[in-house]
Amino acid sequence: MKQAIGIDIGGTGIKGARVDLATGALLSDRIKIPTPAGAHPADVFNVVETIVNRLTPTGGESIGVCFPAVVTHGRTRSASNVSNDWIDFPANEELTKALGQPIQMVNDADAAGVAEARLGAANGVAGLVILTTLGTGIGSAFLMDGVLVPNSELGLLEMEGQWAERSASNSAKERENLSFEAWSQRLTKFYRHVEDLFSPELFVIGGGISASHEEFFPLVDARTPLIPARFLNNAGIIGSALLAGEQI
Repeated sequence: MKQAIGIDIGGTGIKGARVDLATGALLSDRIKIPTPAGAHPADVFNVVETIVNRLTPTGGESIGVCFPAVVTHGRTRSASNVSNDWIDFPANEELTKALGQPIQMVNDADAAGVAEARLGAANGVAGLVILTTLGTGIGSAFLMDGVLVPNSELGLLEMEGQWAERSASNSAKERENLSFEAWSQRLTKFYRHVEDLFSPELFVIGGGISASHEEFFPLVDARTPLIPARFLNNAGIIGSALLAGEQI
């Protein structure tokens, strides 16, 4: 059985697990530790190392890591809901040093998109599928005929004078104590705007709140079908592991 470790670094929590690369099933308990205050690289690396050590006491496992930022050529190019120290930071190189073995870092929504395209809700869907993660921010992944087009940032679309994720993310819902009805009005504006720009065939919705999709999907007035991510909030872990597994 081929397996790898997936680590999902988020603005509020860092989680990881062993993953079966054939099915996407978690082969271990999911370990989750709160993201350190400020989310500075060295502090985040310490948490990642703790999780990896708990999952691989003997070391040597393939490790994939996803992160809420644009990632190109092993460098994090932006910093959404984390320290600005991550901007233009050589993340692959530095985390490889910290763990003592090579890692591959990718955008968190892109990792979720890979999981859903290969083994989940977007598998076999022709045309453009857009996955969005509703969490601390709004992440996105573009999948054209199952192929990832990396580093889209739909959460940074302007909506009513501010980034869409400032008003329509799950953290905005919690911060403002919005009902599902009130929040869904904002989601409708967001998804309608995305539809006007890209005309997708399907929206796949991930993030922690996706487990409650029955509460708000019927309230979102979008033309494009919305379906929950098969792997819900574990999609980032699974996609990271799948990408790391390509190096096996």
